[in-house]
Amino acid sequence: QVQLVESGGGLVQTGGSLRLSCAASGRSFSSYAMGWFRQAPGKEREFVAVISWSGSSTYYADSVKGRFTISRDNAKNTVVLQMNSLKPEDTAVYYCAGDPRSKDLVRNRRPQDPDYWGQGTQVTVSS
Repeated sequence: QVQLVESGGGLVQTGGSLRLSCAASGRSFSSYAMGWFRQAPGKEREFVAVISWSGSSTYYADSVKGRFTISRDNAKNTVVLQMNSLKPEDTAVYYCAGDPRSKDLVRNRRPQDPDYWGQGTQVTVSS
């Protein structure tokens, strides 16, 4: 079992940037697909980005493509979401997620795919 803890959220103006980090502990982190999801008030949790265990494959939601970048450092057990050109519609709680069944999360990118979740970190983009 793996434990995930997010950090780096906060308040930023439109057009600004934030870097979210996810620190992982537990066995076999390097074999897990890792992703980021977000949930705005009154909205369903939605996919943001995912990265394969090796880092060779990445996928992004259309709403963030070109603005967000996901990366991982397996040696440090960390996953990062770099968010640039932020918009008010990016306001949400952002959750780090992991799936031991790596191919499921990478291929399907659904909220029901991850087995493990972080506690979430709030991102607020002011207009």
